[in-house]
Amino acid sequence: MKYYIIAGEASGDLHASNLVRELKKKDPEAEVRGWGGDLMRDAGVSIVRHYKDTAIMGFVNVLRKLGTLKANIRYCREDIRKWNPDVVILVDYAGFNLRIARFAKRIGLKVFYYISPKLWAWNTGRVKQIKRYVDRMYTIFPFETEFYRHYDYPVYYGGNPLVDAIASRPCQEETFADFIHANGLPDRPIIALLAGSRKQELKYVLPMMLRMVPYFPEYQFVIAGAPSMAAEDYAPYVKDVPVHIVYGETYRLVSQAKAALVTSGTATLETALLRTPQVVCYNGEAPRLSYFLFKTVVKVKYISLVNLIYGGEAVKELMMQYLTEDNLRRELSRILTDASAREKMLNAYDEIIRRLGAPGASARFAGMMVEALRHSS
Repeated sequence: MKYYIIAGEASGDLHASNLVRELKKKDPEAEVRGWGGDLMRDAGVSIVRHYKDTAIMGFVNVLRKLGTLKANIRYCREDIRKWNPDVVILVDYAGFNLRIARFAKRIGLKVFYYISPKLWAWNTGRVKQIKRYVDRMYTIFPFETEFYRHYDYPVYYGGNPLVDAIASRPCQEETFADFIHANGLPDRPIIALLAGSRKQELKYVLPMMLRMVPYFPEYQFVIAGAPSMAAEDYAPYVKDVPVHIVYGETYRLVSQAKAALVTSGTATLETALLRTPQVVCYNGEAPRLSYFLFKTVVKVKYISLVNLIYGGEAVKELMMQYLTEDNLRRELSRILTDASAREKMLNAYDEIIRRLGAPGASARFAGMMVEALRHSS
């Protein structure tokens, strides 16, 4: 069968690549084409456009780049029409993918959504579009099942693919000494900085993270270099700061870190699965218009996946105007020096891990998709 998959950012690229590998096991004749990144390409996807060339983050930036977004949608529609797949599989990326879902459904194609867009956080009204244009929704968080049940829309939950990624990561038995030697780092405990995979995130969050360096001289600060970023992207922020950057080793870095400062997103859950205490940071210096829009549309009490899955404050979230130098210094100091605070957070992590279930999610999802397609043909 022919599968057309669309992922719009690094986390989607990761999950889609693992799904594709499992699809090829279930369907040895599978042909896969789509929009994504290097990981999807390595998994055997014929990449039409790389997510680095299409990702647009934030309310204001979407408005500014509306013309580019529309042009990409037109190009994607035409490519789908020409290739005529058996199914279009959409991975998160709601602003783009819901438009593609409507088009694909209109021309008679099967539409699967893998990893629900965060409608429960931003725009519950879009559930109507999901019900109208998506044949099957495959969710990766337990709380999403209840959310969609409220709207009388059945979904398919098979676990969380991040559990797979963490379970299969390399260098799991690596010691701290091995890690710092392999990456040319000094022998000092590490605070990891996960500043996001998009340039806008660096602009609004990384400078505040770097202000912590003088307060914790006994630690070394190490940035997890994102695959979508190059050295020149970090250069304006780190040129006068004693900080290291390690590329392509995020899981190794986080697992060896004493603590982490993490931009809200998938990385918060990855950090929890690796059982490293963290402070969640979100858009500390965003324009006022973005803050107003954020407060207007956000529908949930928490923004991090960690707290949403836990159902309470497992980790501290410093959002918007609360991401200040004093607040961040205080919270980072707390998780580094307060043994009871660290233990409480790690216990919450253990409960989250229990709720997400065992590894094997990617294979389970692939099996459900292939079976559904075969039964419908």
